[in-house]
Amino acid sequence: MSVIDTVNTLTRRIPTWVVYVLLTVPGVWVFYLGFTGGLGVEPIKALEHELGEIALQLLIAGLAITPARRFLKLNLLKFRRAIGLMAFVYIALHLLVWLVLDVQILSQIWADILKRPYITIGMVAFLLALPLALTSNNLSVRRLGKRWGQLHKLTYAVGLLGGLHFVMLAKGFQLEPLIYMALVLGLLGLRAVPKASRVAKARVSA
Repeated sequence: MSVIDTVNTLTRRIPTWVVYVLLTVPGVWVFYLGFTGGLGVEPIKALEHELGEIALQLLIAGLAITPARRFLKLNLLKFRRAIGLMAFVYIALHLLVWLVLDVQILSQIWADILKRPYITIGMVAFLLALPLALTSNNLSVRRLGKRWGQLHKLTYAVGLLGGLHFVMLAKGFQLEPLIYMALVLGLLGLRAVPKASRVAKARVSA
C-alpha cells in the first residue's frame, strides 16, 4: 500500500467534526494573544492580519483539494465543506474586527470601502463568500441541483480576490503575499489542465 493509499484510509476514519475543532484552535489562540498582549503594540491590527491570513490559508487549502485528488490521488473531499465554512468564519471575523474594533465609525467604514481599493476588493470577496456559506448544506445541494455546482465556482473568485486583497494591503515589496497569490493562481491553473481522458478523445477525433 502506498503512502497516499494509507493517508486516504486514515482520513476516511476521521469524522468531519474533528476538522471543525482543529480549525477553530488558531482563532481561539490569536484572540487569546490579542487579549493578553501577545500581538505586539498594535494588537487590533495584528488580530485583523492573523484572522485574514488564516482565512486565506483555508481558501487555498480548499482550492487544493480537487487538484490533490486529480494529480496525487489524495482524497480529502469529505473535508472540503468544513474547510470552506471555516474559511468563511475567519473571513467574517477578520471583517468584524475591522468594523467593530478598528474603524468603529459607520461613515468612515463606508468611506474606506469606496476609497481604498484593497478594502473594496476584500468586501467583494466577503459578499461572494456569503452565498457559498449559506448554501453549504445538504438541503441547498438538493434544492439547487446543478446550479449548486455553478454557484460554488465563486470559490475561485473568492480565493483570487483574497490573494489580491493581501497583495494590495502589503506595504512595499513583501514576499509572503506574493507567495499566497502564486499559490492561488497555480491551483486555479491546475484546474485548467485538460484531463487525460479528454486529451485522448481529442487525439482520436483528430
